[in-house]
Amino acid sequence: MAAWISALSSPLLAVIGAVWALLGLATLAVSVAAPRLASGGAELAARTRTWWWIVAPITVALLLGASAVAVLFALVSFVALREFLSIVPVRHVDRTAILLAYLAIPLQYWFVADDWYGMFAIFIPVYVAAIVAFRLVLSGETTGFIRSAGMLQWGLFLTVYNLSHVAFLMELDLAAPAPAGGAGLVLFILIVVGLNDVAQYVVGKLCGRHPIVPKVSPKKSIEGFLGGVTISALVAVLLLPWLTPFGPLEGAAVGALLAALGFVGDVTVSALKRDLGIKDSGGLLPGHGGVLDRLDSLLFAAPIFLHFVRYFYGA
Repeated sequence: MAAWISALSSPLLAVIGAVWALLGLATLAVSVAAPRLASGGAELAARTRTWWWIVAPITVALLLGASAVAVLFALVSFVALREFLSIVPVRHVDRTAILLAYLAIPLQYWFVADDWYGMFAIFIPVYVAAIVAFRLVLSGETTGFIRSAGMLQWGLFLTVYNLSHVAFLMELDLAAPAPAGGAGLVLFILIVVGLNDVAQYVVGKLCGRHPIVPKVSPKKSIEGFLGGVTISALVAVLLLPWLTPFGPLEGAAVGALLAALGFVGDVTVSALKRDLGIKDSGGLLPGHGGVLDRLDSLLFAAPIFLHFVRYFYGA
């Protein structure tokens, strides 16, 4: 009982509790405000409800430990890759290569759970890339080969390799223990990147005047981007004593960097969807679109964050 009470006061649970409290307040505020909005009220309410379905499994996985986080993100990678392959054009002869791409998911996350950094780092960019390319060659169909090879390998990079870096944060050996361990690092990046999305949207709506990438995402503005970066830096400073080994200036810089990288991931997926002429990658998450729509901000932020922490704070 004493150990359980001690665990309840840990930095990890304190921040998780704050997230749930803020989500509860946001849900209450939206339930009051949504009916009064001329437009967008229903979508805002749907987005808020969906956040509960996002936060709940992440909370459970973080509390259960590294293996649970690896399993959760393996499932997320599977759904994200499935969404990706459902919206890009593929050839009939690519079926076996696609199967090989799916089979790479459990192996990649096995290397995560086994803390085998060497294979984790090179499995998809070296071995799987070679295997998939060779299988496409064996099909004997050269028309569309470059497009198929590029789409499969890029899809694997985005939805499996890059996302698996979030789960590997649980396995990092640090020179000095973080206040909440690897789970704190996972929670840190998820909160900072997630709030950056919200901050960019809100600031852009309130005072956005100058589009930043008008041909890719016309609603995104310079003001929204700068607002998101600033708020993310402030949130990072608030969180760092609870979740990270960073100092204040470094924490602010990391928060700003994650926000900028989150923006890059967001507009990259937006460019993909605009090229394909679609609005969302899927419809699994009401108000958000698909899993890839929700996780696009992590695609470049997660790998760079992991390697930053490993290089400067690794044992």
